Amino acid sequence: MTRAATGLRCGHRLRVRHTRPRLPALMPPRPTVWATACPSAARHTPDLTNAFFRPLRAWLHPMAATSTELGSAISEKDAEKLAFIEEMTVNADKVQEKVLAEILTQNAETEYLQRYKLGGATDRAAFKSKIPMVTYEDLQLEIRRIANGDRSAILSAHPISEFLTSSGTSAGERKLMPTIQEEMDRKQLLYSLLMPVMNLYVAGLDKGKGLYFLFVKSESKTAGGLPARPVLTSYYKSHHFRARPFDPYNVYTSPTAAILCADSFQSMYAQMLCGLLDRLEVLRVGAVFASGLLRAIRFLQLHWKQLAHDIATGTLSSKITDSAIRDAVAQVLKPDPALSEFIASECSPGDWAGIITRIWPNTKYLDVIVTGAMAQYIPTLEYYSGGLPMACTMYASSECYFGLNLRPTCKPSEVSYTIMPNMAYFEFLPLDSAAANADAAPQLADLAGVEVGKEYELVITTYAGLYRYRVGDILLVTGFHNAAPQFRFVRRKNVLLSIESDKTDEAELQRAVERASELLRPWGASVSEYTSQADTRVIPGHYVIYWELLVKGGNGGRWPGKEVFEACCLEMEEAMNAVYRQSRAADGSIGPLEIRVVRGGTFEELMDYAITRGASINQYKVPRCVTFPPIIELLDSSVVATYFSPACPKWSPGRN
Repeated sequence: MTRAATGLRCGHRLRVRHTRPRLPALMPPRPTVWATACPSAARHTPDLTNAFFRPLRAWLHPMAATSTELGSAISEKDAEKLAFIEEMTVNADKVQEKVLAEILTQNAETEYLQRYKLGGATDRAAFKSKIPMVTYEDLQLEIRRIANGDRSAILSAHPISEFLTSSGTSAGERKLMPTIQEEMDRKQLLYSLLMPVMNLYVAGLDKGKGLYFLFVKSESKTAGGLPARPVLTSYYKSHHFRARPFDPYNVYTSPTAAILCADSFQSMYAQMLCGLLDRLEVLRVGAVFASGLLRAIRFLQLHWKQLAHDIATGTLSSKITDSAIRDAVAQVLKPDPALSEFIASECSPGDWAGIITRIWPNTKYLDVIVTGAMAQYIPTLEYYSGGLPMACTMYASSECYFGLNLRPTCKPSEVSYTIMPNMAYFEFLPLDSAAANADAAPQLADLAGVEVGKEYELVITTYAGLYRYRVGDILLVTGFHNAAPQFRFVRRKNVLLSIESDKTDEAELQRAVERASELLRPWGASVSEYTSQADTRVIPGHYVIYWELLVKGGNGGRWPGKEVFEACCLEMEEAMNAVYRQSRAADGSIGPLEIRVVRGGTFEELMDYAITRGASINQYKVPRCVTFPPIIELLDSSVVATYFSPACPKWSPGRN
């Protein structure tokens, strides 16, 4: 694919005049504050034109492109931000060079950089030759010191303001990622770019509201007194969110008090109730991850009777005890018997196909992440939404915010994220290098130097003090927008399942589940959720796949028979890699794959259990492999049927 081929579409050309003053900072000076509403759809910002965009654009080379092919902006503010995207991506390599210089200058006196004797150098060559790549485990000593109260300049010259915790589901433990106050402004900048891009594809989003299911988790503090909380909890509790100004493109049905309530039941109940009250004004429905939106639908299935009762009587359930929520809901909850009867008529038959568009008929799209492991939720979301578009707007993590999707309404299988070069300094470890001899020094590619069609592991250097940090995300380069590469998220690098020499990763397991679930379609059934374990309690060990099924109501679906599930087992094995199939068919070192079907609601119980142990409801992702005995016990206690592969998968020495 050529770089020219990746332009989204031609449209109105936005003219930008260029001069050449001294290089400005890549972020506006503090205390500029930009407020926004939610990470998946946040857009609130004051006028950034004079504070940031024009000085930065003026610095860029006078030969830079003076037009954008992103499309026709609906306002001058949108035009400024679209022009900013264009000029950042046109000058990606130059911006990256400046970002690295800023980071190394800002943190030159830190203990970490002094250790490697960088000597104040800010060029790429010195940086790459002296600073090693690291993982979280390599930084645990420094992070522990900061967490315990050491306020010296260990990683960052700026004070560490808090730790952002991982969800604890991608790896075996929650990680503490240090951050600084200035990072919030950088995140806000990326948020401010999302709606101008979305406005190119979906019109009239200022004419209604968004129904977003957003949640916080009770935060903790480290021994040294620093907050430790998920990145979204940090944001929702910040002044940026709580004091956000009115923006017609970001009016939400959920009261802030409901979002800020740490009791997940009360928060969900209030958000669902207010979403029902405003059902005709809702133009988009979303959550951070697809799994979060499905949890909301499940909540409606379980509690629609009480919700309808509250709407009919104009009184809030006594189960809601949070005074701030009660006060907020009281402002909008009035007796509405007609709406109550409508909800009952839609929910009582038990037919949940298209329920989103039936209850919220003006919904234009779903705003959820459905890439990576979330892709397996796509069929279920299509079932509940009647086939609405699914917008994946941005790519971010606790460590850093990376970029955005310039075609947010594309098919989920086509989602690619454009890395914004001003967010951090990015390097890319070729996947073959990641697997090579550890003694050899791998050659990392710069942002503008990656190759289309190749897979890389993402490596970042941030203003907050992570240097050449291996994020663990595997990305596939799909093309370029101007000089900035576009990436498809492939998977986390960690292997999920292994019995012997076999190694099955998340992407491969997902493909196998998708292939097998196709056999369920004639029965009106699909896999709504799954996880796995490598069961080595017997010899030979074997893969165990836990399935929770969704079967269409009425005459449209029925429970598949034993032969169907056994065929699914074999189909999954046929989809596995050659090493697995050889171990099964030729070596006998792996036993037949087993599918254990669990009762409905089991994976909701699994998430509830994870939340009680510290996971964030916003960031929770179902683990695709489980090893923790209490979780395996929970799953096994919910099994309603088990099936094994009836034969060995096909394998021959020449077949991959």
